[in-house]
Amino acid sequence: MNSDAVIEQLNEILKHEWTGVAQYSQASFIIEGPWREVYAAKFEDDAKESFGHAKLIGDKIVALGGVPVAQRNEIKQSRDLVEVLQNSLEFESKAVEMYMKALELAENNRPLVIFLEEILLQEQEGVDEYTKLLRETEAAAGGSAARKSG
Repeated sequence: MNSDAVIEQLNEILKHEWTGVAQYSQASFIIEGPWREVYAAKFEDDAKESFGHAKLIGDKIVALGGVPVAQRNEIKQSRDLVEVLQNSLEFESKAVEMYMKALELAENNRPLVIFLEEILLQEQEGVDEYTKLLRETEAAAGGSAARKSG
């Protein structure tokens, strides 16, 4: 295992998780309308999950001899619920890709592989959840658009 490459990838993941903390928090703040009660709490929970992942990854970087980054990437934000859900799906999908890459780099370190797989499972559950939410939300939006035009 190339520790430098693993630490570099983990730091990219850490930046992504810090982005999740900010992006999901912002979504929980600005979501309005009748769905606010449902989605504000969901986005807040996702921000907490990203923070938990950031803590795990930061601690692992230090354990491997690295220094965790303190930066994040640019967040995507919108007041449109469907767009926020799409951004969330993209975010979770990117996380899956990043953890998969880290797993490839860690292939000879079984404990690290297990550690990453556990987080990867949660990220994939996020992809699945946002996929299902978008399916229902887009169908409802399409249905109301059809009723308006009809």
